[in-house]
Amino acid sequence: MNITIAGGGNVGTQFAVHCAEKGHRVTIYTSKPKSFEKDLVIVNENGRVIHKGRIARAVMEPEEAFTQADIIFVTVPAHCMGGIADKIYPHIKKGVKIGLIPGSGGGECAFKECAEKGAVIFGLQRVPSVARLVRYGSSVCATGYRERLHAAALPSKEAQGCCEILGRIFNIPCVALPEYLDLTMTPSNPVLHTVRLRTLFGDYCNGMRYDTVPLFYEEWDQISSELLLRCDEEVQDICKNLKEFDLSGVRPLKEHYESDTAERMTQKISSIPAFQGLRSPTVEIDGKFIPDLDSRYFTADFPYGLSILVQIADLSHTDVPNMKEILRWYHSISTDRREFQYADYGIRSYEEFVRFYKQ
Repeated sequence: MNITIAGGGNVGTQFAVHCAEKGHRVTIYTSKPKSFEKDLVIVNENGRVIHKGRIARAVMEPEEAFTQADIIFVTVPAHCMGGIADKIYPHIKKGVKIGLIPGSGGGECAFKECAEKGAVIFGLQRVPSVARLVRYGSSVCATGYRERLHAAALPSKEAQGCCEILGRIFNIPCVALPEYLDLTMTPSNPVLHTVRLRTLFGDYCNGMRYDTVPLFYEEWDQISSELLLRCDEEVQDICKNLKEFDLSGVRPLKEHYESDTAERMTQKISSIPAFQGLRSPTVEIDGKFIPDLDSRYFTADFPYGLSILVQIADLSHTDVPNMKEILRWYHSISTDRREFQYADYGIRSYEEFVRFYKQ
């Protein structure tokens, strides 16, 4: 197949390698095409090459990237979804499959017009593994590959076919979820990251500096776990009120991490090998630290993650005080006003919400 990867970062490079390794003709759409080598590799934590693939080309012109594509994997940040959808739309053919990696973040709405043109929109519930660039345009380190992937599609009847493609590319079984909302509602980064940031920087104000900042996961604490479990319950409350949908794919985080108490959650998250050594998003100033409000932890997980869950809660008349408090805190410290809004896509009522996701 002709496969285009939109975005040449951590996940984009990883996908490009796997797709090329399986013999597909891979094009990378990037703002830095001259930085890409033809031969790309994935290495493990020890630097050993575990996957390699040769791409056809890297380009920066949308017409070159998308006109002949059978599949497009979109790996750009959530706030870029609207812009990339506008660039893709004029060049796609009916039946093209557009995969959002991961499938949360509101991207399904950004690609609404592409769907109306005949495209299949699908997404992964979670990325296949932790991926970190080693050298841009050349190599990426991937650790902790999942034993199973989960995906969903709009329309939902296309999910199984998309899963079969993903399973072959990654050699990992991929299970079809019944609703695209199973992706939108997944309480992964939109809850996990936002909870941790709230407990790390809850007292932050302009001009404040921290002498030290704990590691994001490895020094995860009890307070973070307690708030995480409360928000996890609120997500499940929303799911119960969305009675028109089968949201069995929205697993509680306490099940995902096999931890039903704050003590067990703290032990679990702090000991996950793939999370070891990951720093909290900060900027160093004169030997002290402030939160990095420009990191994806802030620019994606609040306005294109937690905000979406809170909006769905409002549409379904579900009480979510903990998530709303965290979102208010974010608004109090951030000057970034970009934020996903269902209303921007004509979804202003629960009935319109159901109509969109039941297509």
